[in-house]
Amino acid sequence: MTTQETMSRERRTPKKLDLNSTKKTKTPGTGSTLPPLDWARSHGPITGALSATTGAAAAALLGTATGMPEGWPLLIGAAGAVGHGIGHSVRRKLTLRTAVARAASWLVAGGWTAWAMAHGPLSWAAAGTLAALGVGIGAAASHTAAWEEAAEEERFTAAARAAAAEMDGRRRAIAAEWQDRIKRVCMADVKVVAVEFWETGAGFSVEAELPGGPVTWDRISSRSRALAADARLPLGCTVHVEEGAAQGLVVFDVMTKNIMREEKLYPEDYSPLSILTGIPWCLRPNGEEIRVFLREACALLLGPPGSGKSTFMDVILAGFARCTDVLTWVIDLKQGAIGIPWVTPWLEAQGLIEPDDPDNPAPAGTRPGVDWLAATPKEAIRLLKAALRINKARQLRYQKLMRQQDTTLLPISPELPQIEIVIDEGAEALAHANNRREPEKRELAELIKEVMRTTRAMGIRKVLTAVDGNLNTIGDTVVKRFSPLSLALTSGENSGHNVGKLFPKARIDSNQLNEKGAGIIGDSGANGFAPTEFKGWKSLPSMVRRVVLATNDRRPSLDQVSVEAAGDDYRERWSPERAGWLATAAVAVRNGETDEDPAPGTAGTATAVMDKPETPPSGADSERRRRSLNLSYQRRTDKEDPDALAARFLAEIDETYGTTEEPDRTDRERPRGLNLSYSRTEPPETSDTPDGESDRVPPLLQRAYDAVRAAGGRMHTADLAEQLGLGATELGTELGRILRAVGVERPGKGTVRVGKSEPRTGYLAETLAEAIRRYRDAR
Repeated sequence: MTTQETMSRERRTPKKLDLNSTKKTKTPGTGSTLPPLDWARSHGPITGALSATTGAAAAALLGTATGMPEGWPLLIGAAGAVGHGIGHSVRRKLTLRTAVARAASWLVAGGWTAWAMAHGPLSWAAAGTLAALGVGIGAAASHTAAWEEAAEEERFTAAARAAAAEMDGRRRAIAAEWQDRIKRVCMADVKVVAVEFWETGAGFSVEAELPGGPVTWDRISSRSRALAADARLPLGCTVHVEEGAAQGLVVFDVMTKNIMREEKLYPEDYSPLSILTGIPWCLRPNGEEIRVFLREACALLLGPPGSGKSTFMDVILAGFARCTDVLTWVIDLKQGAIGIPWVTPWLEAQGLIEPDDPDNPAPAGTRPGVDWLAATPKEAIRLLKAALRINKARQLRYQKLMRQQDTTLLPISPELPQIEIVIDEGAEALAHANNRREPEKRELAELIKEVMRTTRAMGIRKVLTAVDGNLNTIGDTVVKRFSPLSLALTSGENSGHNVGKLFPKARIDSNQLNEKGAGIIGDSGANGFAPTEFKGWKSLPSMVRRVVLATNDRRPSLDQVSVEAAGDDYRERWSPERAGWLATAAVAVRNGETDEDPAPGTAGTATAVMDKPETPPSGADSERRRRSLNLSYQRRTDKEDPDALAARFLAEIDETYGTTEEPDRTDRERPRGLNLSYSRTEPPETSDTPDGESDRVPPLLQRAYDAVRAAGGRMHTADLAEQLGLGATELGTELGRILRAVGVERPGKGTVRVGKSEPRTGYLAETLAEAIRRYRDAR
């Protein structure tokens, strides 16, 4: 059974330094049997005495041989006594005893040298007195070293006592203050037993003993808002109350500085993680990381618009990417927006898009940062069915492995990774479970619930997000039952209803948590933790790229048993037929051309950024949406003549789509409004051309054909858009609509090869020529 770390409900003790330890770090040997020499190390009592005696003997021998005056050694000894014995000791703030011992050693050594030069340094008398001199110097040095150590310890102890006294004074003041406050606000006569200051300096924790009787910690917890108000805490600061390490103890986490207001970037630590040891998702108010354990649990994230949910999703995906035993599959029915940045480096490495920084492109061999990306209901259904097949195959093929490990859970490892399915706005997809008018969405909702119910033991789990926790949004209670890990982002929330739906018993003032990325997190699992405030990291687009490249070599691959079970649905997930739209979509995301705020409860598709989109749904509503105009030009702050505005807009339509005025009308007879004749299924008849044919070719189609033919008959979409002065997404959308209007499809799913380049989305001259012919032959 895997041991998981639990979040702290144990009594918190301040960290202490072991100042009495004399252990020294061992330096690895270099192969020599002799101890290594440290030339920078200072002398001790023995080496200092040897240095003094050998130096005096050498000076006496040299002086005798060269006829040195006998007074010079005395002068040298006096200089050493003043400089080293007194000056150095004063600079180092050593004791008087050490200074006297050093000065005396220099003077005695100088006196012996002068005497030896006068009476001969090679006599037994000289040798005996030199030995006695060395023993004396060593004894004095040893004694002064012990004395100095004791004096230094006394100085340190005095400083420590002063600091501890100051800290204890603060603790005693806080203990008395909060003991009175709890008695006044909660009507409970508690006894404060410990106060601990947070390392971040943003608050402190108070531990207290309950008086017994009917008073319990959750009764006091219900008064947490009143405690914060009574303490006059700054706006954004809360008092969090939880049970202590034993029954009868209660812990108050008091936030005195609103660190929720501070933006903290995701740490630049992309070291390996494991699903078994926890993944950091956010921070407590005291600066501690909150690690989540998702081996057996799904997670539900609720966040209203503007609460920082997209940023938090990047943090979740970054944590999974760092895990060496997790594969991430992403379902995002809003054009795949959250997953596209994670596959962009791979698109660069494949040559499908140009890198943002040409001097630092993604290296060859870069893999997608997520293992599978589904942006349409059809692809999402394919993904979820593959997950169910993998679940069944693992149950059958890994029975022996589970018996060897003596466990009923699949042993997750880098060779046998867990599959985490991240579904953005996935809870809203469940609202279609009873939708009989849209069978595809209904099937998707049923598959989401089935995967949640049946795949826990075989290592397939989910992370779902939603705007709110209403039943009409998430369909039923299945999501909550199978998601013990819950998060509620509170920024932009007026009544805190998401907190009430996820944590009905929590007594936390969510109105104070109004900064982006702030909220409440809790885990109701067996080894979970009580709901608590949190602050999420801020992610940057460049962070996603760094994580993908840093983890490229250690992200796992799906085991062979699972690959065989998933079949072609998995093996062809990055094929041009199914993922060819990604290149255009990545460019659109870079240019900010995608819809970033879709209506809640809707599930879009990726067709808005595909060169060759899937067939849109039939029906009058769909047809109206396809033909509708973008009338954002009308939202103007300055006033302009309506007739002039309409005339200019009509001219722009005529220039782009080749439309004409209604025949046989003067300007005065022309009805007011827009001329939408260009959008008719069958264009109106126009005057005959000189050759007797009707010219209905849209100007954009003719310009594109001329450019492609001039380029040699084939051209990539990005190059063609640049030559026509349009955006790649705009060109793909408009030209695709023009081709579909006459039933022309591009061969090869719209991919072409130009020269020796890799196949990319583009156009052939013969395809555009066929569309021109059909427009001219239309009746």
